[in-house]
Amino acid sequence: MLDLRRIREDPEGARAALGRRDAGLERALDQVLELDSRWRAATTAAETLRAQQRVHSERIAAGKRAGEDVGEELALMKSLSGEVKARTEQARAAEELLQAALAQLPNLPDPSAASGPEDEVVRVVGEIPELGFAPRDHLELAGPMIDTERAARLSGSRFAYLKGELVALELALVSWALSKLAAHGLEPVIPPVLVRERALFGTGFLPDTEQQIYGPLEDGLYLAGTSEVALASLHDGELLEAERLPHRYAGFSPCFRREAGAAGRDTRGIFRVHQFDKVEMFSFTEPARSGEEHERILSIEEEILGELGLPYRVVNIAVGDLGNSAAKKYDCEAWIPSQGRYRELTSCSNTTDFQARRLEIRTRREGEKRTETVHTLNGTAVAVGRTLIALLENGQREDASVVLPECLAEFGAPQQIRPLAP
Repeated sequence: MLDLRRIREDPEGARAALGRRDAGLERALDQVLELDSRWRAATTAAETLRAQQRVHSERIAAGKRAGEDVGEELALMKSLSGEVKARTEQARAAEELLQAALAQLPNLPDPSAASGPEDEVVRVVGEIPELGFAPRDHLELAGPMIDTERAARLSGSRFAYLKGELVALELALVSWALSKLAAHGLEPVIPPVLVRERALFGTGFLPDTEQQIYGPLEDGLYLAGTSEVALASLHDGELLEAERLPHRYAGFSPCFRREAGAAGRDTRGIFRVHQFDKVEMFSFTEPARSGEEHERILSIEEEILGELGLPYRVVNIAVGDLGNSAAKKYDCEAWIPSQGRYRELTSCSNTTDFQARRLEIRTRREGEKRTETVHTLNGTAVAVGRTLIALLENGQREDASVVLPECLAEFGAPQQIRPLAP
């Protein structure tokens, strides 16, 4: 949710920032400003009438004490009471419309977010492997351990059973990532995956991505598409001590996405599926430190990719492709040999005060009365399915065996996956 006070103070700045996303948002902002003016006018009128009520109430009390006729004052009070009720209802209705219109506006993009239309490549890290043979894709390398056919009978398309050594590899990858994040000061969390509508609204997934979300179920719960939703709500409605910020968490959970609109895209294997596991980073920080925290989260993502030996590039996402809550977003794209291109493996976003304002999460320094809305940030540490693909394909050898990173071995991963039987 955008800060109305900030919009009032600098409407042209807000209009220009939203215009970087989509010129149509400038008109939406004008509607918000008009509704805000209507709400404030009705609120001011109601407050003025209440002040008049208090004056007449005091006159009536004084008149009664003096034994005077207060009939005229009582008539005026009755008339004012009706007017106050009408103005109060006008203010309530205007505020309801205002909040609904405000909820449709995305976050203001950071000035350093890529202007587009294309994403901006920040850097390229690692050497693309020269295999010397035609690269196999992940199904050719580990097909029997990725059973999409039986999963389709169970759940439909875009699901998979993972089996055998891939299970050991996933568990090792998750354990290794959580251990690494703990060393960086992030507290491990296994959150609920069923969430209420408030949590999705609070993180900006509603209204925006309804078509991607499973739910609501009969009891009003939704399946979360990322543990970002639950981690953001960990401090819902709380006042956080500024001296104890930042709060940093590492969540591990299954994630559920409809992948609506993805028909025909990445249908082979487990690159784009409806259910996958993910380790997610999340931070609550003071507003002045969120830019620095964003770069910190990105550096951890890059450290993970580097230690896994994956060639990758970092891209600054164009403003037109930012989600509603993000002011700036980086993607880390790993090289996928079978596709001959970089594909998104992780992302990290600075959502500034957009989510925390909706979730009413504030901070205050000791001894101060003034509070301010915290900033929240999120970043993928490991998207398991896509990371498995990258490890399999970049670690492949001519005989179809796969060499896996040494850092995962002590967490239970096999050192290599042997060639599949013909």
